[in-house]
Amino acid sequence: MTSIADLRKEYTLNGLSEASADANPFKQFEKWFSEAIAAALPEPNAMTLATATAAGKPSARIVLIKGFDEHGFIFYTNYESRKGRELTENPFASLVFHWTELERQVRIEGAVEKVAREISERYFHSRPAGSQLGAWASAQSRVVSGREELESNLAARMEEFEGKEILLPPFWGGYCVV
Repeated sequence: MTSIADLRKEYTLNGLSEASADANPFKQFEKWFSEAIAAALPEPNAMTLATATAAGKPSARIVLIKGFDEHGFIFYTNYESRKGRELTENPFASLVFHWTELERQVRIEGAVEKVAREISERYFHSRPAGSQLGAWASAQSRVVSGREELESNLAARMEEFEGKEILLPPFWGGYCVV
């Protein structure tokens, strides 16, 4: 069996020089993100989101970036989830994109703020109906009794919103890492 300490790879694809880098980090990110999409990587928008409690206890998970501009990087979630609670206590986060096939990673750190409700609504309504209902049905980061509870919650929400617009839950929306 190979020793973990012996696992290594030589990274030889693309170096990074100041001469080739855009002085604007958002434009550089846009270039690299476009390259990740063009390379047909699986989920190039997947990123690690690291948060911490007020006491500094860290946690990390994978989320999907859903927008970015010169103000920051946007993702959406349940505000009552563990990440939402931690961002309320300690409104700072770190993001990491790891594009293995391109031998590239991008680290982003910054303050976090909620995006405007109208922006969250626009994104929420762009999602498939099943995803919208799932936001209502899943008590993210909370213990459930089993799959049946989730399915029952989903069925109740399907009945509640049948033939109607699915409203944006008050506990769900976007964050921007500035």
